[in-house]
Amino acid sequence: MTPSFRISSAAAARIVEIVKAQPNPDALALRVSVLAGGCNGFQYQFKLDGEQHPDDHIIEQDNARVLIDPESLELLEGAELEFVDKLMGAHFTISNPNAASACGCGSSFSIV
Repeated sequence: MTPSFRISSAAAARIVEIVKAQPNPDALALRVSVLAGGCNGFQYQFKLDGEQHPDDHIIEQDNARVLIDPESLELLEGAELEFVDKLMGAHFTISNPNAASACGCGSSFSIV
């Protein structure tokens, strides 16, 4: 069974907007990774990537492409990538049901 990971419509729209502004947009996707570190044990990383690895999972929605490596996808089971645009700033965030706690900015989390 392939783990589930969703992309909100706002996140998809922002990914498309960011990618289209790049010099070689056809080759790019947003890579979502979970790395060890941060104030809670794990942290999310978002970056544009033009290299798709053979074991990457590809999630596509509304013309947006997201790449996730298998190890990160295990920690993102059932999560959703969102884009938040508020007075204090705009950023990608993840609603992750696997996170037991998260830091105030939402960029790091811990699991049970």
